[in-house]
Amino acid sequence: MERCDTLLTAARLPDGRRDMRIAIRAGRIAAILPPGADAPEATQTYDLQGDLVLPGLTDGHMHLDKTLFGLPWTPHAAEPFRMSRIETDQRLLPSLPLSTVERAGALIRRCVAHGTAHIRSHADITPAFGLSALEGVLSARAAYAHAVTVQIVAFPQAGIMRAPGTAELLDAAMRAGADLVGGIDPCEVDRDPKGQLDTIFALAERHGTGIDIHLHEPGEMGLFSLQEICARTRAHGMQGKVTISHGFCLGGISESKQQAAAALMAECGVALVSHGAGGATLPPLMLLRQAGVQVFCGNDDVRDTWSPYGTGDMLERAAIIGWRVDLRTDPLLGELFDMIGPAGARALGQEPAALLPGAPAHLFTLPAETIPEAIGQHPPRRLIFFAGRLVARDGAFLG
Repeated sequence: MERCDTLLTAARLPDGRRDMRIAIRAGRIAAILPPGADAPEATQTYDLQGDLVLPGLTDGHMHLDKTLFGLPWTPHAAEPFRMSRIETDQRLLPSLPLSTVERAGALIRRCVAHGTAHIRSHADITPAFGLSALEGVLSARAAYAHAVTVQIVAFPQAGIMRAPGTAELLDAAMRAGADLVGGIDPCEVDRDPKGQLDTIFALAERHGTGIDIHLHEPGEMGLFSLQEICARTRAHGMQGKVTISHGFCLGGISESKQQAAAALMAECGVALVSHGAGGATLPPLMLLRQAGVQVFCGNDDVRDTWSPYGTGDMLERAAIIGWRVDLRTDPLLGELFDMIGPAGARALGQEPAALLPGAPAHLFTLPAETIPEAIGQHPPRRLIFFAGRLVARDGAFLG
């Protein structure tokens, strides 16, 4: 048998098999071997002592540019409404003693140490910041490319139509290396849904990219915006390339309208990413999945200028979402794991990790027996591999 780079022994798999061995070669799983089978020689071997092995996680919604990780504890400074938070960002972020790349790097290290392999981060593109936030996140992405993928959304946090010059900045951000065009509350923030949506879809079409649009708008207002997003997705032939972040409106309408909206999103190939916000109505995630909508999850704000909460742990985030949605059975918790793992990777255009020969060796280990226990208890991670390389151990990023 051909020599491998890494051999994991005494592994527990999610399907219940124990004392398995996982051979890794050239960044991929080369073989999964049962007890008693011949194993290849390996450059390095790790005895997992019965720990569960799981495929790497996906954080589908994050704001690396806003995080306060790396700094001493910083009290929350904004008032409890969105425009105050935007104004606080403009005042506070430029005065911080650590740069965007330093703070983003501190959070990336934490995410990787929790088993995250893929991140989608928004970077503020506003007249106040120009491209500075994007440049910091781009630098952090380059610095940690060996340990995680980072997909970046050019995010018009302060709006587009109400902030002259933002459309031109978004265009420049796409040329500078952003991966997707962002948007935010076309009715509530810009008060010009046609203007904002025409702008971002034209930009996405020009640059051949997708769209991820924050939609916090409640009830019927949000439903109107969602329907307009779906209509433009279909008209521009962008099925599978558009994501609605949050979609709180879906939790505040009748069940019949939820079902109709879910069918429309599935038909138009519009995905939804949720972080299980505690202060807002939650979209019917399982109804959406059953209708064929691509649903995935993210942490959103992680100890940053918008929220003092969060650790960057997607298993902990899944526990919060599962608790809010009342997912209790093992099969439902298995679906939830898909939303923080393979489904998220697919939504980000990444090849999903899996415990199968030939799959990318983005793996992590932890002391648990099953996926439901891993979510419910989210114990500390022990070994984290990205493309077969050990990148973190016992909560510490290895550099």
